[in-house]
Amino acid sequence: MEEYRRIADRVEAAVRDGRLRPGDRLPPQRVFARRHAIANSTAIRVYGELARRGVVVGEVGRGTFVRAAPPLPGPALAEATGLAPVDLQLNYPVAEGQSELMARALAALARPDVLAEAVSRPAAATGTPEARDAAVSVLARPGWAPDPASVLFAGNGRQAIAAALSTLVPPGGRLGVEALTYPLVKAVAERLGIRLVPLALDAEGVRPEALAAAHRAAPLSAVYLQPTLHNPLSSTAGEGRRAELAELLRTLDLTAVEDTTWAFLVPDPPVPLAAHAPERVVLVDSLSKRLAPGLTVGYLVVPGRLRAAVAEALRSGAWTAGGLALAAAVRWTGDGTVAEAVAAKRADTEARHALVRRRLAGQVVRTSPHAYYCWWELPAPWRADTFTAAAAARAGVAVTPGSAFAVGTGTAPDAIRVGLASPPRAVLDEALSRLAALVAAGPSGADGAGRPGGAAGAGGADRA
Repeated sequence: MEEYRRIADRVEAAVRDGRLRPGDRLPPQRVFARRHAIANSTAIRVYGELARRGVVVGEVGRGTFVRAAPPLPGPALAEATGLAPVDLQLNYPVAEGQSELMARALAALARPDVLAEAVSRPAAATGTPEARDAAVSVLARPGWAPDPASVLFAGNGRQAIAAALSTLVPPGGRLGVEALTYPLVKAVAERLGIRLVPLALDAEGVRPEALAAAHRAAPLSAVYLQPTLHNPLSSTAGEGRRAELAELLRTLDLTAVEDTTWAFLVPDPPVPLAAHAPERVVLVDSLSKRLAPGLTVGYLVVPGRLRAAVAEALRSGAWTAGGLALAAAVRWTGDGTVAEAVAAKRADTEARHALVRRRLAGQVVRTSPHAYYCWWELPAPWRADTFTAAAAARAGVAVTPGSAFAVGTGTAPDAIRVGLASPPRAVLDEALSRLAALVAAGPSGADGAGRPGGAAGAGGADRA
């Protein structure tokens, strides 16, 4: 047997016996090669073999992740479907007519004089005065608007997060995060050598006493929070909770990275945590979800004491926005494209949640009518990893297991995140129907096995 297959067998065995769990991220291929004393080309073949077997999935810009336990004998994971596959892992909303809206600004940028100005030199982390004013209009909400001088620009929201964390947390430092958090933060922390500390959650997000206790146990360098439309739980903290967290940040001498990427979907959102403690919060956001990920910019609203350091992190990490993207963002903001796309996507979430309520009736689903995702707490005897694999094999639907969001060594929740944004509504409707039928059939495949029962769980769970 060739060497790369033997190594792939060992990785697959680690998944089977639980040493590697669904959602765990494999090291970069060059690191894997060094650890196993093999050539980089052999590591590439190992990862390719694991992907071919369905053990891992690679995501551009994020890395390679364990997808689920390898297929086992029996009906739960066998019986590969001939149905068209549906990806409910990726979650990029596209409004009807969005491309036509965006094309108007791009047509104007095609003029040689305008294009020359946009691409003739690299964009600075501070952008341009026009870009900062446009960013303020995008990020502002009733009762709060950032100071234009506080705005910096990244290539996208992920790069904005990476720049903020690399500034605030040294290698080996401790970062407090929600016990269920955005998987990218886990990947960024691994690359930067940051230790994640899970913080207990309730219906409004991180519990202040959990943050205080974690900092007392061993000082945190910073904390990462999603106070509005938390991903994956869709929870939103009220004004009281935000004020309490802001005061706690001052008391503990901590800085928070506040991720507001999905907050635009709430018609009348609370003011951000940054409004309560502007000197203690780095706010990050982007145009990716409002418009599209292919040509976007990331925003950072940074306290004055950190601005130079974050700008340097953006420069040194090659995370600054491109000039063409900045110019497009200015035009999309000024001509109403962003506002029109946001209004369309808010209406779209309502239509998609009507499908969730119909297809997942009786299931325990945590979500918000404004969110483009839902957190489905699976009924016994389903386990998240088994269901994720069965959904792909039997229903042709890719979903994300709870372990992808879980932080720490505790038991990952038997829940999945279902992304609602990417497929057309009719395709989403069919996919939700397939998943509901799979739950009803149960792991054994027998009709009626594993039907849900009982009341919705604590912490804001809603009946779909």
